[in-house]
Amino acid sequence: MKFLFDFFPILLFFGVFKIAEVKRQAALAIVTTYLSGFVSGGTIAPDQAPVMLATVVAIVATVLQIGYVKLKGRKVDGMLWVSFVIITVFGGLTVYFHDDTFIKWKPTIIYWVFAVAMAIAQFGFHKNMVRQAMEAQIKLPEPVWNRVALSWMLFFIALGLLNLFMAFVVFKGNTSAWVSFKAFGITGIVFAFIVVQTLMLSKYIEEEKA
Repeated sequence: MKFLFDFFPILLFFGVFKIAEVKRQAALAIVTTYLSGFVSGGTIAPDQAPVMLATVVAIVATVLQIGYVKLKGRKVDGMLWVSFVIITVFGGLTVYFHDDTFIKWKPTIIYWVFAVAMAIAQFGFHKNMVRQAMEAQIKLPEPVWNRVALSWMLFFIALGLLNLFMAFVVFKGNTSAWVSFKAFGITGIVFAFIVVQTLMLSKYIEEEKA
């Protein structure tokens, strides 16, 4: 359930973009009516409308996520705050300059911020962020916790590089293909990484049950 909650803005971004791509004139009318005052030059081309509309919806979705968590009386996760700040900044730049370069950089910046935060916590303050998040569910030896944390750091760095490669090399000039990769390719890679890591740690789970 939390997996779907975390990916809610991404799924909305994908859905709105794909619909707006088909209904481009309708998307242009909406963007021109409500966003023209927030863009440089005030003129929006039809091919820019889908990504701008999807970006605004993703920003609103992230705000709704934070509002929902607060209404439930729970603490807003630090990663959600990071996502909110980055999508607001890079999404705002995407809308203002009507340039999808900024929103394409957004996932990479988020992944690298996570990697840097984990590295600073681990090597600067001797705090294993993965252990803090997972220790209630699984008990691992200290060296294993360190390897798990390092694997997540490297994974986030690699995922950021992969996003840039796909956005600006493989799918250069094809925002639609990149949006699909972002929604399903990256999500699938994250899910596969979690599955593989779970399988690797399964022996410790079995030992704990025994």
